[in-house]
This record gives sequence, structure tokens and C-alpha cells, in this order.
Amino acid sequence: MRQSSGVRGEAGASADSADASAGPVGTSADDTAGAAPADGKVPAARKSGRRGRRAKKSAAVGGEAAGATRGEDAGAQGSSGPGSEGNGRTGSEGAGRKDRGAAVTGVETTGSTSGEDSTSDPVAGGGDADGAEGNGTTTAKAGRKAPRKAAHAKKAAPKNRAAKRKRKRAARIARWTALSLAVIALGTAAAGYFYYEHLNGNLKKSNLNLGDKQLDRSAANAAGQRPLNILILGSDSRNSKENVALGGAREDAGRKPLADVQMLVHVSADRSNMSVISVPRDTRVTIPKCTDPEDGTVYKETDRQIINTSLMNGGPGCTVAAWEELTGIPVDHFMMIDFAGVVSMADAVGGVPVCVDANVYDKDSGLRLTKGSHKVKGEQALQWLRTRHGFEDGSDIGRTHAQHIYMNAMVRQLKGGTKLSDPGQLTDLAEAATKALTVDKDLGSVKKLYDLGNDIKRVPSERITMTTMPWVSDPLDPDAHVIPKPGDADKLFSLVRNDIALDGKDKKSDKGPKPTVPAAPKGAIALTVFNGTGTAAQPPATRRASDIAEFLVKSGFTKATSDSTPRAQADTTITYPKTAERPDAEAVAKALGLPESALRMSPTVDRVTLVIGGDWRAGTKYPKTEEPEESDASKEPTAGATGDGKKDDKGGKDGDDKAPKSSDPLNGNDTSACMNVNPLNRF
Repeated sequence: MRQSSGVRGEAGASADSADASAGPVGTSADDTAGAAPADGKVPAARKSGRRGRRAKKSAAVGGEAAGATRGEDAGAQGSSGPGSEGNGRTGSEGAGRKDRGAAVTGVETTGSTSGEDSTSDPVAGGGDADGAEGNGTTTAKAGRKAPRKAAHAKKAAPKNRAAKRKRKRAARIARWTALSLAVIALGTAAAGYFYYEHLNGNLKKSNLNLGDKQLDRSAANAAGQRPLNILILGSDSRNSKENVALGGAREDAGRKPLADVQMLVHVSADRSNMSVISVPRDTRVTIPKCTDPEDGTVYKETDRQIINTSLMNGGPGCTVAAWEELTGIPVDHFMMIDFAGVVSMADAVGGVPVCVDANVYDKDSGLRLTKGSHKVKGEQALQWLRTRHGFEDGSDIGRTHAQHIYMNAMVRQLKGGTKLSDPGQLTDLAEAATKALTVDKDLGSVKKLYDLGNDIKRVPSERITMTTMPWVSDPLDPDAHVIPKPGDADKLFSLVRNDIALDGKDKKSDKGPKPTVPAAPKGAIALTVFNGTGTAAQPPATRRASDIAEFLVKSGFTKATSDSTPRAQADTTITYPKTAERPDAEAVAKALGLPESALRMSPTVDRVTLVIGGDWRAGTKYPKTEEPEESDASKEPTAGATGDGKKDDKGGKDGDDKAPKSSDPLNGNDTSACMNVNPLNRF
């Protein structure tokens, strides 16, 4: 580094010396601006150049170099003109001082240095060479103020740096917070996903129907909505230590399970009502041929077994096939639960309130209760559901009634949300439900179960009806088995098939104005005839579809054809796809003598469709139906209503479309229901 001295300001310095001293300053345009002018004032320029270099170095560390370069320009310009020696020195020194202060603080000095330029430059300042001295003085004053400004800037610098550090720290915190929240959100989502998959893994799945004749789904109503039919099964499996401990009969540990509890839950298409039909486990039925999906074993059709043995023929899918054979109701899903599942579900919902009208003790099930209301849970809930000897006449019929009381109470509790407000309890319920259930493959996910639950939840408790299939003693084994009661059982199944509420409170459908378009010519009406005469009590009548189709062709309906696809329904119906085709359906009904109540509209058919039911097994004219045989409590006709309060051609009356009294209907809102205790099992 060259030392600065006063001789640099002397006028005797030559231009060559100035050039030599200017050389080491640098090669940039800003550095060359500090070279001595022609008047020989080299020292001031040199001083300005060196100070400019120092300012540049400072600027490289902490701030911009704008002030430094402008300071060099000011020094060079201030040295020009007569008598400018002192002016040039003070101008360059002042500018240099200011630039050094500005560069150290890192604060931009554009405004300040611009002011220096205007005072030190005779042209830019508005003066001539003669006024350069005054300009130089002004510049010197500015230079003297610069250190004070630099000192203030130095004091402000730590505050600025601290503020920057705070801002950076705040930015880092914000970034980490956002990242943490993202990780938490992803972790929660992942945990939720894995828990969802865990619940799905709890569910056991099996085929829906193992028979050869799976029925079509229920027809949609005029709005395109379909009802839901879910078969609920309770097995007596002893396939685990827990089930053996709960069910006893250790000798049955290796036996295939039986379906001792069987209920069909029907949810109406518009979700306004729900009907439940229990079939006693001792009901002798036709069990169709079933094929075990696990080992391929084929079980032949039989009509000598009771319905609970169907579960042994390959699993719950064979019980579904037997139900469709019995009722003609297509089953959409099944859900099966074992002993341990009943216990865990009862615990998960916090117990279920039940009632007995006397002290009861059933040594077979272990149930022991005093007269009055009790909340049963755990093993005691299982005892309640299994008790038969302790209730009513000691048969399986009394057991179905006890199950209805239990189911109604559980539904009321769940709908009341008593266990759904606590996340922990809700988790317990989800665990218990999924571990307890075996379901069909189409229902084999938590989401589908959740959606199904929401569908059922929409039904008001007062529109739920629990029933038991009307029955009579089995002629083949009257002391042990029962069979469906002709007439009453057919009517109950027919109501469910046709999506008619068992409580008789369905709103009368508003058919609106009848179509003004007349029926098409008979020869232009395309229709299909099915034989649906096979019912729970009777096999199908032969050639019914072809006989009626031939009769219709002779009557002018030349496009009538028969279809051999198996159907089974108690009542005869005519279905049409659109309102405009109702006159065509009415023309067919008139030709056959069918009542208006037999007509249905559904978008599931593409033409007029006639299904001949079990109520019309012979002849070409529909017969007037006689009232069914009476049971102890039933005087219900088999037919539906026309909606005008008059008897229709089936012998029924308006308002008769409800469950027969022989089915012992129980309303879902009935909290007064209490089981009658068998006198032989009181204490």
C-alpha cells in the first residue's frame, strides 16, 4: 500500500508522475476516473483514488460501491479549474470520508453522493470554474457531516442485523411449522388408512349364494329406488375356545355350525320403513342343492331337513339359497355373528334393556333374571338370545320373540347415539362389530357396512316392524318341527316382496291423472309371462306360463310369449315400465280378470311383464281369493287393497296390507314389550 502525504497536493507534480501513481489504482472505469487532469492537480486525485479503493473494499464486504465510485468522480471533478487545489483536496477527502462510512455500514448512499456530485462538479452544480472554490467548500462541509452520519449508521446496523435475524428465524419457524403440520396430517391420514384396512381385515367374507337358482334383485320402484334385503344369521359355532366356553357342548367343538338365529331385514326402497321376518330354526323347508366353495363338495337338494342345518351345507351362502327358495325374496347381503361376537357387541353398546314378566331361570342357557327390566350385556346377553325353554311354551317360537325385543332395544340405543359420541367407545364398537361378523363379499368393507348402517339409520323407530313367520306344526314331526302356515306366511312374504310396509302405514301412492292415450291394439302389445307359482308351501305348477301365454295369444295378444326362468311369489303381478304403458297393462289385466291392485310400474322391466303367483295355480281366469285359514289370533285376508276403501277382487279390504296377526308383529318403538316366562322355568 502506498503512503499518503501532503506533497501529493503540490502543483509541481508532473503529468507523468500522475500517470505513474494512477496506474496501481486499478483497471476499472471507476478507478481510472481518479487520474489527474491536465492542470496537474495530481495529489488530490491520487488521494481520492486511494480513498475510493478503500471504499470499494469496504463495499465488497458490507454494502454497495455506488457511493465510493461517485466519490472518486467528485474528487476528480473538484480539482479542475483555477485555484482549485484546496477545493479538489477537500472535495475528494470529503467524498472519500463519506464513501468509507457508507460502505462500512452497508447502507446505500445514492442520495448523499448524488448531492456531492452536484456541488463539486462546476457543470452539474450550475457554476463555472471561477466558482469552484465555493463548491469545494460546500463539498467539504458535506464531507465533515459524513462521519457523523456514518456513526449513526453504525449504531443502526446491529438493529438492522437483529431484525433480519428475527425475520429469518420467524421464516424458519414458519417453514418448520408448516412442515410439521404436513407431516402430522400425512401421519394422521396414514394412521386412519391403516386403521381402516385393519378393520377391513377383521371382517370374514364368504359367497352370497351357493345355490343354482339365485333370484334377481328386487324391482325398483317408479323413482328407480331399490329395497334392501339383508339376512342376519347367528351361528352356534364352537370353532374357538371362547365359543366353546360360552356355548358349552364341548363335544360339538368339531361339528359344523348351525344357524340358530335367522332374520330377514327388509329396508324399503324409499327408506321410510323396515320389516324384519324371523323364521324359527326348527322350520322344515326345501334346502336347494349347494356347492361348498372351499372344497367343491356338492350337497343335494332335500326337503327333509330344518332350515338351521342349511349352514352346514357349505356355509351361509346355502342358508341364503334356502331363504330365497322359501320366501321368493331376493337376498342382497348376509351378516353372520357367533357367540363371542354377540357378547362383544353387547358390551360395546353398553348393554341392552330387556324385560321379563316373572322370575326366570333356564338351566340350558344359564339365563337367570328377576321380574322386571334389566340391562343385559356380555354373556348374559348371549343367554337371553339363546333361551328357549324359559320363555312362553318352551319352543323356538318364544326365542324369536325374545330376540325381537333385544333387537328393537339395541336399534333404539344406537339410533339414540348413546355410544356414538365418545370416540373411544365408537372405536370399541367398530372393533367388536368387524371382528364379530362374517359377511358376503359384496359387503366386505367397512365403508359398505357404514353406508348400509346409514341407510338403516334413516328409518324411524316407529316404522320398524318385527315379525315371526306364521307357522303350523309339521305333519311329519309335529312335536319337533313347524312349516309355513298356508295363506298367512304367503301373505307376509308377498308384502315384503312387493315392498309394502308391515305396519300398514304406507302412504297411498298418488298415481296422478291416468294416461289419456288409449291402449295400443292387442296385437301390438308385447308382453312376457313367467311362472311364479312355486311358494314356501307348494312346488310350482307345471306349464302355467306357457298355458297363459297361449290363452292371451288366442285372445288377440299375438305378441305374448312365455319365459321359463324360475320365479317364486305368492301373488300375481303385472309390471310395466312407463306411465304411458299403463293402459296396455290394464288391457292385459282385464283379459285375465286381474284386479287393479296387481299392477306395478318399474323401470326394471322393458315391456309389460306378467308373473303368475301362487295365488293362481289353475285356469285361465284369475280366481277370487278366499280368506286364509285362521290361526289363534289372525283373521287377516291374503289380498291387498285397491285404495278406495272397498273390497277388491282378491277379497281384501283397504287397510289390510299389513302383517297378519299370526306373525306377532312388534313395533320398534314399543318399550313396554315384556317376555312371558314359561311357568316351568320360574323361581
